[in-house]
Order: sequence, then structure tokens, then C-alpha cells
Amino acid sequence: MTGTERKVFQKYYPPDFDPSKIPKAKGRRNHQFVQRVMAPYNMQCNTCNEYIYKGKKFNMRRETAEGENYLGLKIFRFYFRCPNCLADITFKTDLENCDYQQEHGATRLFEAVKLLQKQEKEKEQKEEEESKDQMKMLEKRTKASRAEMEAMGKIEDLQEISRRNEGVDALTVLDVGKTTNEILKEQEMKDEELIQQIMAEKKNLVAEPPDEPTFSGSIAPPKKTESAQKKQESEQKKLLKGLIVKKRKAEDPPKEEVTKRSANPVSLCGYSDSESD
Repeated sequence: MTGTERKVFQKYYPPDFDPSKIPKAKGRRNHQFVQRVMAPYNMQCNTCNEYIYKGKKFNMRRETAEGENYLGLKIFRFYFRCPNCLADITFKTDLENCDYQQEHGATRLFEAVKLLQKQEKEKEQKEEEESKDQMKMLEKRTKASRAEMEAMGKIEDLQEISRRNEGVDALTVLDVGKTTNEILKEQEMKDEELIQQIMAEKKNLVAEPPDEPTFSGSIAPPKKTESAQKKQESEQKKLLKGLIVKKRKAEDPPKEEVTKRSANPVSLCGYSDSESD
């Protein structure tokens, strides 16, 4: 087509034109489309042991798998080359398990479908063994009944809590808060009164000396041992150590006597013994 024929809306058909005589072109089977696809899972190349991780992008060739479908849906096959050794690797879609199935050139490192199938087989084998053993069946039934009883108890507790909360309103909650505050204030007042009472009792005990024990005539006071007496004497000495004793001054004679003695000194001088004469 030339540039002039690009916008031609009417084409010329000769009068002897017969479309049935035109040979049909053979359609290519398994027509492949190049598509940019990420690796759907971790795999390892079988030729060079190169690891290909999930999410790595490749320009893959896609084709429809002939004679394979699932519930009328087509199954596609993908081709790509190993980035290290350029070996062909193929996998196809697995619509039944919502997954992909490895076909050729690589080994899948982890397959969730196989793991699930393995778990199901182990579960079936365990159930078969338990069905053959009567004691295990009895233990299983007792465990199930116990679990059911515990579940019923929990349900009853939850129902009781919901019944309690049915009659609770915002006003009642506020009233409860007020009452708790009042109770706390009363408790604080009582504690303060008790503290004041204890302090007053202590002051009275300090002010009033302890009463000495009085012994009646019929009951004699207990005798002190030598060790007790020595202890008492040592305590008295310790108490007396801090005391300072001042000596008393000699009393002055009365003034009248002093005046009399000073008045007659001659009489004292004129006195003589009779023996001297």
C-alpha cells in the first residue's frame, strides 16, 4: 500500500471477481506470542544448577497447550531460557490448584500443592489408625466432649456478662464513679482521724512518766541479782559522768559577831594566865 492509497474508502472489484476461488492461507499451529512475564516461583536449572528466584522478569514465549483445558478454560505454556546457560525451561498454568506446574528444564524448590497433598495423606493415615484402635477412638471422644463442655462454659460466661451490661447506662456508670469518689474521701478522712488519735496518744505517753510499781505488804519486792545490781550501778555512774558539782562557799559569820570582836581588842591583850604571875 502506497501513501496515496492510505485513505482510500472505496476499492475496485472487477465484475468477474469470485472470492471462493481465492486460496485460503494455512494458519500456523501453536502460534507463539512473546510476552514479558515474571518467574512465578523459585526454581533451579537442571543443566547449570543456577537459581532463578521468584519475580525475575523474562521475555517468555506463550502458547496454548493443545488438548488440555480445565472446565472449558485454556491452559497456557511458557518458554524461556536460563540466564546463565541459555537452556530451555518450560512451565504451564495449573487452573485446578490456582498455581503453576513445572514441565521441563528446571526443578521447583517449593511446591505448596505437594505439601498440601502430603498433609492430607498423613491425616488420612492417622484417621485409619485411630479407627482400628478402640482406645484411641475413646480418648478422642473424651477430648472432644471436654472441649465442648469448656466451650459451653465460656459461652455461658459471655452470655452472663452481656446480660449484666444490658441494664448499664451512661448515667449509672457516672453514679458509680461518684459513689467510688465519695467512698475514697470517707476512707481518707477516717485515716486522718486515726493518725491524729495515735499522735495524741504518743504525746500523752511522753508527758506522763511511767508509774512505779507498788508492792503490798504481803508481797515482797523481787530480789535483785548481783549482775543486775552491778548493771544498775554502772548506769548510774554513766549518768553522773556528765554532771558538774560546784563546791559550796563557806558561810560568812554574822556582822554582829564581827563588830563585837573588833570592839574589845584590849581585853584580849590584857588577859594573862594566873600561872605566869
